[in-house]
Amino acid sequence: MRHGKKVNHLGRTSAHRKAMLSNMASSLILHKRITTTVAKAKALRKYVEPLLTKSKNDTTHSRRIVFSYLQNKESVKELFDTVAAKVATRPGGYTRIFKMGNRLGDNADICIIELVDFNETLLNTTEAAAAAKPKTRRRAGGAKKKAEDTASSEQTAESTDSTETSTEDAK
Repeated sequence: MRHGKKVNHLGRTSAHRKAMLSNMASSLILHKRITTTVAKAKALRKYVEPLLTKSKNDTTHSRRIVFSYLQNKESVKELFDTVAAKVATRPGGYTRIFKMGNRLGDNADICIIELVDFNETLLNTTEAAAAAKPKTRRRAGGAKKKAEDTASSEQTAESTDSTETSTEDAK
């Protein structure tokens, strides 16, 4: 049973795990996309998303807190300068995980974790799809809708007949 097991220890000591997640978070912020195992990616998501939320508020205090997690000046600068501007309007869910299959050597599940707002190819395809197809809603109760449609079509037919007769009378 997994009662109270909140953190995936990833088979490492706490110091090693903390250093590994810090390095992976720095790499993710600098490169916007990294390839890793699924278990590490899920642990990294829990580690980096609060830092991205913290970066929305650009104060000295928040910069120091983020630096205490990342321990890398370049990644903190990148986070607060470019990444924070893109995620400013997003309420959460800053990362995306794509599963890639299994690694050749040890058959581990491999995935790509990336920052959502920095995948230009996916953003362009979704924008094109949204522009090409208008949004529609599906509704149940087709019989009721059909009855209304026939009634409205009968009313429009009667109104067009009355307009035709009124134009003939005017001539």
